[in-house]
Order: sequence, then structure tokens, then C-alpha cells
Amino acid sequence: MTKTKQLLTIKEASEWASKFLNRTITESNISYLIQYGKVRKYNGNGVTQVDINDLKRYYESYHGRRELSWRKKLGDDLNWALSFEHVREKERTKHVHRLHPYKGKFIPQLVEYFLDSHTDDFKTQVYFKEGDIVLDPFSGSGTTLVQANELKMHSIGIDISRFNCMITEVKLLNYDLKSLKEDIRKIEKAILSFRTNKNITAFEKELVQELYLFNSKFFPSPDYKYKVNRGIIDEEKYGLEKEQIFLKKYEELIQKYNIKLRQDSHKSFLDKWYIDNVRKEIDFAFNLIKQVGDVRNKKILAVILSRTIRSCRATTHSDLATLKEPQLTTYYCWKHKKICKPLFSIKYWFSRYANDTLKRLEEFEKIKTNARWVVIPADSRTVDIEQEIKKRDKILYEIFKKKKIRGIFTSPPYVGQIDYHEQHAYAYELFGFERKDDLEIGPLYKGQGEEARKSYVEGISKVLKNCKLFLADDFDIFLVANDKYNLYPLIAEKSGLEIVNRFKRPVLNRTERDKSPYSEIIFHLKNKR
Repeated sequence: MTKTKQLLTIKEASEWASKFLNRTITESNISYLIQYGKVRKYNGNGVTQVDINDLKRYYESYHGRRELSWRKKLGDDLNWALSFEHVREKERTKHVHRLHPYKGKFIPQLVEYFLDSHTDDFKTQVYFKEGDIVLDPFSGSGTTLVQANELKMHSIGIDISRFNCMITEVKLLNYDLKSLKEDIRKIEKAILSFRTNKNITAFEKELVQELYLFNSKFFPSPDYKYKVNRGIIDEEKYGLEKEQIFLKKYEELIQKYNIKLRQDSHKSFLDKWYIDNVRKEIDFAFNLIKQVGDVRNKKILAVILSRTIRSCRATTHSDLATLKEPQLTTYYCWKHKKICKPLFSIKYWFSRYANDTLKRLEEFEKIKTNARWVVIPADSRTVDIEQEIKKRDKILYEIFKKKKIRGIFTSPPYVGQIDYHEQHAYAYELFGFERKDDLEIGPLYKGQGEEARKSYVEGISKVLKNCKLFLADDFDIFLVANDKYNLYPLIAEKSGLEIVNRFKRPVLNRTERDKSPYSEIIFHLKNKR
């Protein structure tokens, strides 16, 4: 039987929900539910209304319960509209945004929200428009620059990491896709036919078959996962027990096919973290890429190879993001709930990522605009942005001279969380890029103690003071930060800025194993009056 509609205005809905849930639900919270289709919108004499039954259904649903739970732990000032929970994973990683893994990047929808021309109950004014120049002094893998391009805005990205700059460049470069496809196919074909050990193929084929039989018997899905989740099986004890049983079969196959696991040298990252055959294939592929004539094709091929070798490191699946110890044997996988194996070849992953890259570049080409952009590998505390633009793009320089930079949208490094060079150690070593770890602001290796926080405040303040020299008079700065030490009020003061607004957002789609409620703040800063 259909329930009778009970329509309320947004104000009435806010009051009803607050009583129903015994906590504060603001009018903005209700507006968010309407805006993103969580509850149906009705119009009564020009007044927006909602149905009590829709509200009750939402708040009793999984998403509704999650929102309330997170608000309870993180505070009622949480702006759920900025959770982007309605955005599918495919959209969060659309086109070139997933050309290469990168720790610490924000989702494109967050950038778009602040750069585009829409307004709502939370973003009450437009800050940027077509033709403006947007600056990201911590540009990372280039999310801000790509989104600025989509919105027909010019952009400048600065990053101390040369490899980060390379990732950004390959996302924004214009390609002859036909020529690129031909170069990819040539290298792919050469890699597929390359052999360092004639037994590798037969070895892997038999190993995969033995794993399939073993896992089907001892880790049948979903029955095994069901029993683990309900405590019927002690996962740690059972998994390690079966790991030891299969290890004997693995060692037999290694001997049978005479497979060499460790490299002769163990000095470098590439020596330590790759099985011997994988390393030989990496070197072979890189030598082929170095011979490619088109510089743009060479760069994107290098990024494809980098993405490939990241996936082929000798580590467990659950430790892929944060390496612990090289894994050269089969092992019980906590992520996949079965016995998994290390990788013995890059062939599959290179082909997969090459095809994926072509597809993403083709998708981006359809919406890409003629907006200008430059990427500057430099220290944002000291770089002369005007001179760097002048050297790199004469057209953008002329635009800059007329209007300067409209504002900043960036996510500074979080104090003591990530070593930005180390996360791509394999790429730095393979490509021979100079590392500048000592110039990182707030790296993991410096920790989060009092001295580290003091150094962080100084570093971010210097960046903002330097960047201000190149901004238009009435600029807007947006900084995405997890400010658990409350450092940004001091940073603003030291930079001659004032915080005019804070947008607190829940971070729902995290890749870390820790999925506990977590938030970050988008600080809106302007020149101190």
C-alpha cells in the first residue's frame, strides 16, 4: 500500500529530520539530498518541498546511516555535498586521470566544484571563469590542470618532483594517436616475443593451473569468505597453514623449470624489488622506448612502462601501496583470500596498460580544449613563475601579462604522510631523474613532531608568499588539507592571508586499508585586509 505524501518545506524538513534523528540537520543538508536526487523534489506554489516518507527512507538506508555515523564522529559541520558519494568510480577516474597511480591526489569532481560556474547552498559565488589562469603550486599528477583545461581555463602547475611533472605533461600533451598506436604496437610485439628464459612460459602455465586447483579446493569463493567473516574459520591460522602446504609445490616447480628468482645484485631498488626475469624485460622495454623518435610518444610510453613496473614489483597485493619486504614466493593473500603468486613477466601488464592509455587519451581528446598550460619542475617557494611562463609558452605569457593569475586551487602535502619521491622510486631509478627529497615539504620521513610541524608551516607559508607575487589583486586561494594539527590559521597569518571560509568534506573513497571516518578541509583564503 502506497503511503500518503506528507510534504514539507526545506525549513520544515530540517526541523522534522532533526527531531527524528535527535541531532541537528540543517536546511543545507536537506538541499543536498534534493540536489543529488537522494529525495524527490516537489513544488508547491513555487516553494520547494520534500516528502517525509522519502526523508525517512533515506535516513534509514545504508548511505543515510553512514552519513549520520560520520557526522557523529567528525562533526555536524561536515559538508556531505562534497563527499561526491553519488559519483561512480568510473567518473572519479575518468579519462587521463588514471594514467598512472599517485598517492595523495584529489578527485577531479572536487576541483571542478570550485572552478566551474555553478552556485548552490554551499558555494554561493563563482570564483573562476573561462579564460582565467589557475595555479597549482603542488601540482602532483596534474588533476587541477586537467580539470582547468576541461573548463577552458589556462593553468600553471609547479612540482618539485620531476616525475610528477612528467605524469602531468603526458596527460595534457597533444598526440598523433595514429603514430602513438603504431609505436605502442611495435614495442608491445617486441616485448611479447622477448625471451630471457625459455622455461618461463611453461613454468607459469603449470603454476597457474596448480594454484587454480589448490584455491578451488581450499579457498572456494564465496563459501570461504562467508566462513571467515563469521569466525567459523580462523583466517590467520588457516591461511598460513595452507600457504606452507602450497609452498612445497612452488619450490618443486622452481627446481623443475630452473627459474632464477633473485638478481645477482641487490644494491638498487630495481635490483631488490623485481624477480630476475622481470628486470630483464624492464631493461629491454626501456631500451626500445629510448629509440622512439617522437618525443611525446616517448614520454607517454615511459609512463606506461612506469605504471607497468609499479604493478610488477615483487610484493604482496595488500602491500603494493606501501612496500615491506620483497615477496619471491607464493603466499596467502589477505586481499584476495587465497594463495597468490609474484609476477614473473611484465608482458600482460604492459599490454593492458598500453591499451587502457590509448583509450583514455582518445576519451580526453574529445573534450580537450585549446586552453594553454605549463608544467614547471621547481621549488614553489622560490621559483620566478613569470620568467618560467615566458620561457615555456609565449602565448600564455601574453595572457599572464594582461590579467595575471586569477587564483590557486591545490592540495599541499599533508605533514608527515607521504614521501613523494620514494613512492615512485622505481621510475626515478629507471629514467635517471634527479631526486630532490630534501626539498619536499612535510615528507613522511621527517615525521609529525613539533620540529616537523614548524618546518611545514614555514614551507607552506613561503610557497604562498611567493605565489602571491604573481596573482591578480582580488585573488582566491583554495587549499585542500587534513589539518589535524590546526596549522593553517598560522600559515595564513604568516602568509599575509586570511581564511574567509572553510568547507569540511568527508573522504569516502580511500584506497588505504583503514576505512575509518576521515575528513579534510578546503580552506578559502584571500589577501588580508
